[in-house]
Amino acid sequence: MHIDNARELKARLLAGVVQASSLERPTGVASVGISVLGHGGDGPRYGLAVRYSGTRGEVLADSARALADGTAGDEVDIREIGLVQALTAPAEPGTWSAESMQRRVRPLHPGLSIAQRDVTAGTLGGFVTVEGSDGLFVLSNNHVLANSDQAALDDPVLQPGPYDGGSAADRVGRLARAVALEAGGGNAVDAAIALLEDVADASGVDLDYPGGRLTGWAEPDDEVAVEKVGRTTGWTRGRISAIELDDVAVQYPVGVVSFDGQFEVTGEVGAFSAGGDSGSLVFRPDTRQAVGLLFAGSERGGANGAGLTFCNPIGLVLERLGATLVV
Repeated sequence: MHIDNARELKARLLAGVVQASSLERPTGVASVGISVLGHGGDGPRYGLAVRYSGTRGEVLADSARALADGTAGDEVDIREIGLVQALTAPAEPGTWSAESMQRRVRPLHPGLSIAQRDVTAGTLGGFVTVEGSDGLFVLSNNHVLANSDQAALDDPVLQPGPYDGGSAADRVGRLARAVALEAGGGNAVDAAIALLEDVADASGVDLDYPGGRLTGWAEPDDEVAVEKVGRTTGWTRGRISAIELDDVAVQYPVGVVSFDGQFEVTGEVGAFSAGGDSGSLVFRPDTRQAVGLLFAGSERGGANGAGLTFCNPIGLVLERLGATLVV
């Protein structure tokens, strides 16, 4: 199936589910996007990516199966994924190794534990500049640096995060900007930046990722290999398994927040991410380009029963923050 045909089927499916949902008021996750189902001589073969849980998800899955029987054949990838959660560190315990990411490290570098003072821990994704503002900023999620909109501007940001022993003495910056999370739906990114203190420019930090520095950023492309380095699982590899996912419903401490236009990563061996990896920058190892900002994961739905990882396209993140990625 051509990608334009897949987009047309996605729109038809969503329209039908919205109509059914307005009558039945079901609950749960019901996300639809574009999936790569294989490659041939003419290039990728696309289909629908359907991710669901709960009664609302069952409505979606049933509609997708009916669509597959009618017009799409075997070109619908349906997976039950359980709960999708923002990936800050859990409240209980639990080089590029995860252990080294959770320590106090100076100079700062991507992958380290970081968080606003009232958050457990997330991940320092990278560094950005903002036009019209002096200084260097760290990039991560709203729910990591801004406590899901509950923090105030200039609140302290710690490295490592409080869950990893961070205290007032480990303050590295202050919350500078966050894209608000709208209750219900219509969100595009979970992103925030913090202005670093005592670091004037990029010469005061380490810009290396596994394999070296990045070269820039690009839009996420389906079925390409990606990597990330994060606070909990360290350096992991995976592959983009779906793009243009709409209505990705994510459980936050403040409630459920839904996102459109997201992409999905399936881990190469086990899960690509875990709680505490939120804020990691996802990048292509072949081109050394950033493609996304990791923010959530599901209980299951991936290979070998592992969860799936969900990411904001990095172009949207930078646009909403008015930021430029430092490479």
